[in-house]
Amino acid sequence: MREITLGRTGITVPQNAFGALPIQRVPMADAVQILRSAYEGGMRYFDTARAYTDSEEKLGEAFTGMRDKIYIATKTQAKTPEKFREDLETSLTKLRTDYIDVYQFHMMSECWRPGDGTGMYECMLEAKKQGKIRHISGTAHKLDVAFEIAKSGLYETLQFPFSYLAGEKEHELVRICKENNVGFIAMKGLAGGLANHSDACMAFMLQFDNVLPIWGIQKQSELDEWISYMDNPPSMTPEMTAFIEKERKELAGDFCRGCGYCMPCTVGIQINNCARTSLMLRRAPSSFWLSPKWQAEMMKIEDCVNCGLCSSRCPYELDTPALLRRNLEDYKEVLAGRRKVQ
Repeated sequence: MREITLGRTGITVPQNAFGALPIQRVPMADAVQILRSAYEGGMRYFDTARAYTDSEEKLGEAFTGMRDKIYIATKTQAKTPEKFREDLETSLTKLRTDYIDVYQFHMMSECWRPGDGTGMYECMLEAKKQGKIRHISGTAHKLDVAFEIAKSGLYETLQFPFSYLAGEKEHELVRICKENNVGFIAMKGLAGGLANHSDACMAFMLQFDNVLPIWGIQKQSELDEWISYMDNPPSMTPEMTAFIEKERKELAGDFCRGCGYCMPCTVGIQINNCARTSLMLRRAPSSFWLSPKWQAEMMKIEDCVNCGLCSSRCPYELDTPALLRRNLEDYKEVLAGRRKVQ
């Protein structure tokens, strides 16, 4: 596995990093074991966030006494300087460290700048001067914001969704980051769970010498797959290229990534699952999605009042109510036996 450098940060790590959102779902002991196994397997970059419940605490427990051996990135959703400082101190405490390598504004809705009146960028500068953070960065889900971040000269890395289902605009964003010496951190490399062949996902990422994928890992078996590529990285063979093209034809377009930013729904629909059930029926054993529990969840779509809140929150600007209705129609076809699934 080759090493890459994240833009002008100087951070150089294997092109295979750990996304720590999922470990909030497992017990402390299991999380610590997975994190330490990731380090032993060669991973050196670990990404978490203040919003990921106890994920930071689990990293702190796993890496006590070895802070200089890894890079830690975390995030704040703060919208005020007061909340920024509170989040930063909490993260430092939970992570059991006195500095954070990459500190990110989480899910930025605008590109904060010095002198814009919010004081937010000034908070980053203050924290860096104090030695509490090393690099000023941001994450985004909207392309226009991401492009502004990449071109601003103010941010050292950008984290954005990127997978083999990405379109030309996302590829252009990667190029812009490279031209501006901004490290590109790829989240959602599995397209919210739609991509289920890790070798294809990794082979795709390895085409880019400025992209660091952070894989969301919850189980040791998942980690084992990613670690196996350290010594045997997959390549874009003609067969792999053909497979990815087939996937793009089947999955690309207006699909729900399952990020959950549309939630909560005013009538209780689990939008981030129900809006992509039709695709998931094609990607995973259908017995799970056709269970009585999920049948009941899907039928809640009939209660949609078209309030529009979900669409207004969607970072991908999807017509979510229409997407939900299409998924429900397809789901009913499957239940009636008029369409075959796995």
